[in-house]
Amino acid sequence: MKIKKYGAIDIGSNAVRLLVANVIEEKGKEPKFKKSALVRVPIRLGGDAFVTGEISKFNIERMVDAMKAFKLLMKVHGVERYKACATSAMREASNGDKVVKKVLEKAGIEIDIINGAKEAAIISSTDLKYLINSDETYLYVDVGGGSTELTVFSRGQIINSKSFKIGTVRLINNTKEKNKKIFAKVEKWIIENTKDYKRISLIGSGGNINKIFKMSGLDAGRPISYVYLNAQLEYLKKMSYQERISDLGLNPDRADVIVPATKIYLSAMKWSGARRIFVPKIGLSDGIVKSLYFNKL
Repeated sequence: MKIKKYGAIDIGSNAVRLLVANVIEEKGKEPKFKKSALVRVPIRLGGDAFVTGEISKFNIERMVDAMKAFKLLMKVHGVERYKACATSAMREASNGDKVVKKVLEKAGIEIDIINGAKEAAIISSTDLKYLINSDETYLYVDVGGGSTELTVFSRGQIINSKSFKIGTVRLINNTKEKNKKIFAKVEKWIIENTKDYKRISLIGSGGNINKIFKMSGLDAGRPISYVYLNAQLEYLKKMSYQERISDLGLNPDRADVIVPATKIYLSAMKWSGARRIFVPKIGLSDGIVKSLYFNKL
């Protein structure tokens, strides 16, 4: 048996994460990917990029500090290969390239600003074999701070995939009219790409749906029903921001975005006709590790 250590840095719009994963190799068996450590820091780059159009000096310094810390953590863990990917906030910020250069200069970490299509492809590469039945259809929905990636799977194959500029941080900063137009585009895509399938289930990824699943008390592998998710949304909407922190124990940077995130998942279920959503707790960082291992990045 051989154990290799890989690292993935996901620079999102609401937070920045470091995943350290063990890749377990055994002769005659497929490699196993196991999470060893996950560190999340609440640097909301989308609060800059989607409002002022650039990353603030304050958050640039926080980014540099976070990357220095991540590099030391990877050294302690014995990570042999890693990749840092930035998504919608960094790709839309006018000074995104300057931030990349400063992080490389100060922290020694090279950041790859990926487009929506590549982000969707990396997320879709995560191992869903244990969850996806070969004879069923699924709509994979990954909700981030600045974008949402949608992928339709049927009979174990990817049918279509698309990234939309609709995310939790973006929604709370946009006007109602702008959000309405974006939702209309997502609705059209989902309906067009799922209308030929009689029965479909959702697969949800992202920190907010993971939190809702944890709150549900369901056993791993069990799906959340549409009815439960809708009731949970109404419950969350009735609570104040402060109550979500004090009563539910949500982090401050989670307490304001969990409502718009839940709306996106519910809307996707409604438009696709899905009555249940599976939550496997995977995302971009998992896809980065797998893509690194198979030399796809």
